[in-house]
Amino acid sequence: MYVMRILRSAQFSAVALLTAAVLGLIVANSPLAAGAFAARDWHPGGFLGLDLSLGHWVTDGLLAIFFFLAAVELKHELRHGELNSARKALVPASAAVGGVLVPAAIFLVLVREPGLSNGWPIPTATDIAFALGVLALVGRGLPSRVRALLLALAVIDDLIAIVIIAFFFTDDLNPLALIGAVPLVLLFGWLSYRRKTPLVIAGMVTLAVVAWWLVALSGIHPTIAGVSLGLMLSSRVGAPVRHAMEPWSNAIILPVFAFVATLVAIPSAGGLGIVFWAIVVALPIGKIVGITGGALIANALNPGDRTPIGDLLTIAALGGVGFTVSLLMNELAYEGNAAAVTEGTLGVLVGSVIAIVVGGSFAAYRSRWYRAKTALR
Repeated sequence: MYVMRILRSAQFSAVALLTAAVLGLIVANSPLAAGAFAARDWHPGGFLGLDLSLGHWVTDGLLAIFFFLAAVELKHELRHGELNSARKALVPASAAVGGVLVPAAIFLVLVREPGLSNGWPIPTATDIAFALGVLALVGRGLPSRVRALLLALAVIDDLIAIVIIAFFFTDDLNPLALIGAVPLVLLFGWLSYRRKTPLVIAGMVTLAVVAWWLVALSGIHPTIAGVSLGLMLSSRVGAPVRHAMEPWSNAIILPVFAFVATLVAIPSAGGLGIVFWAIVVALPIGKIVGITGGALIANALNPGDRTPIGDLLTIAALGGVGFTVSLLMNELAYEGNAAAVTEGTLGVLVGSVIAIVVGGSFAAYRSRWYRAKTALR
């Protein structure tokens, strides 16, 4: 169906995310702000031991589906794509590690205050949907390897972000709930290899919901449940599941999260502190330096498979589009500190816009260069 093809496209996802983010900022700085904040902070009531606000149902519940789909894509890349061998994975893996370490280091150098320095994970993330969307919009003449490398890097980057969430943003661990989730995730994976009858499908959905609930009760961020379920899903089932769910993720889940995450009142320029400026520097500049440096190290170790420097700079610049995962990191790092959340959100938005402009310019230039090179042949 034509509409579903549009909803699955990377271009639509990028436009929908940006539109939702702008709308969130407009609403938060309009007469509608009080009602929007009240709706976001409203607690609809306890649910089997969970008492989450409407905003947390979005970040803890809906976003788990996004991470589930990201994990399905990661498994595909590990089995059949750009990460299915050590040689192929060397450049994106090295680039991703560099793209995490350098932005985190820049943030920590600039932000020394103990209560604020725990925001170092915020500029380490790359938004898969947004980065690929920008590339699809302006980089149509680029070779397919550029997109594959950007996708592989972003997937590894998100995997690192998941590990950061699990290790650094876990409070009051409830080991019994976590232990209870493990067999359910394993059973979910086992059922994914069985013949798909209505009973098996219903059982898988039930197991996924209960596993998410137990992980949420355990104190670990429940997006980890989405990741675990996605990695356990059989590859044969993963592709059609992702194909079916991707339009809903692009059209509803990610835009709703972007809207909720950007519901922040914009302070005056004088009211923006070091957290804002650290993220604005660390996201675009840190990613360019870290990703390019990591990829060049990998190129030196594997001289037979070099990636042109122009393509590396394009990928590195687009890697600075943090957005979805960076906004989630911001919420987790500064939970309870409204001023820091506001600064972090605005820093992510401004830093990501800079990365979009710089990365988009690189992609457009390289695209023209490749088209001209092809025309001369």
